[in-house]
Amino acid sequence: MKTFVRKAVPGDASFSVPLILEAIGDIAYRLTGETNKQAAETALMKLFIRSDNRHSYRYTYIAEQSGTPAGILVLYFGTDAIELDLNLSSWLNEKKGIRITLDREAHLDEWYIDTVCVHPDFRGSGIGTALLTYAEYIAAEHGGSKLSLNVETKKEAAIRLYERNGFSITQPWTIIGESFHHMVKYL
Repeated sequence: MKTFVRKAVPGDASFSVPLILEAIGDIAYRLTGETNKQAAETALMKLFIRSDNRHSYRYTYIAEQSGTPAGILVLYFGTDAIELDLNLSSWLNEKKGIRITLDREAHLDEWYIDTVCVHPDFRGSGIGTALLTYAEYIAAEHGGSKLSLNVETKKEAAIRLYERNGFSITQPWTIIGESFHHMVKYL
């Protein structure tokens, strides 16, 4: 089956947000100031339809098979993360009175895959690989030389997928006190 990848629109929130939440796990609570899954999902819905943060539709791509959404990719350039995270931090301060500093997730010279997640109905059908390939295309189209992502050290199947797609573990990384592998693919 052919996979088509397109830019997300605000109306993709109901498909995208549950996958973002699944992919980022407990990080969602810190990013939204919420303490339960439903409240975090509601907050992420609001962030998704905004244009000024890392979980915005503006940085999200949707993979489709036969017109059905099948997976998501959230991608942005490392230097853009500074402003995106300041905006997110300001939003959280206005919403909850919480001031946080978000952990940096990429080097400034990298195109960063913040999130890649495939809907359970489509796992094992090549959607993850298609999204990684699309990320490479976007980065190269903008003159990028590196594509990066972080993966939890215990997610062995994901690490194998990334390695099959040309990524290598380059260094340990910590996000909100959790251990990750920082993986890079040179373009």
